[in-house]
Amino acid sequence: MSRLDFTSHRLCVEAPLDDGARIELTREQANYLVNVLRLADGARLLVFNGRDGEWRAALGLQGKKSAFLRVEAPTRPQEALPDLDYIFAPLKHARLDYMAQKAVEMGARRLRPTLTRRSQASRVNLDRMRANVVEAAEQCGLLALAEVLEEERLEVLLRQWPEDRLLIFCDEAAEIADPLEALRAGGAGYGKFAVLIGPEGGFDEAEREMLARIMPVVRLSLGPRVLRADTAAVAALALVQAVLGDWRG
Repeated sequence: MSRLDFTSHRLCVEAPLDDGARIELTREQANYLVNVLRLADGARLLVFNGRDGEWRAALGLQGKKSAFLRVEAPTRPQEALPDLDYIFAPLKHARLDYMAQKAVEMGARRLRPTLTRRSQASRVNLDRMRANVVEAAEQCGLLALAEVLEEERLEVLLRQWPEDRLLIFCDEAAEIADPLEALRAGGAGYGKFAVLIGPEGGFDEAEREMLARIMPVVRLSLGPRVLRADTAAVAALALVQAVLGDWRG
């Protein structure tokens, strides 16, 4: 992976990136760069859009409330995320924000809110979740942007489960207590993965029966302590990336 520049400010934009391109900034972006960060005319920063890699750009001011960027040169080529879905039962706002940001930092390619019978929240603010995806990518030097999918019910998701994607769900009653052993045994030969985190109250018996019938599946123990859903997300994604994902080098 190319060396990261943590000394420059980074901004995610929608526009295509190319040598010499001019990007008109939104009012919010201009306010952030000029009034919050207090960048001067001609200041350099890094920009990315999730498709065209990372580029260095120069800031141009147009009065107090308007600004643009002039794209100058590429700094890093586009990188792909591992084919890893993060499927989760929605939580309340602050903890859901945290969960989304950490899943992005851990390399999830898709965020898939899923309604279970014990879900705490019944509706997800997808725009807010996408904003969390962008913020995490800007702060952590990521080039790819995780996709945020529409919420769906667990039984619908499981009914159409693809045979080439390994489902890994956290289960305190997993037969193999060692999570590393379980992932090595069940994950061999797969290149597509999904990590499923249930609600705070866990899956009910009908859902557990549905999960038991899915193939391929790995039931993952997260140790002897009870973890809250947002903590379990980080723990499970770390294990999967270390054993099956792109942490292997």
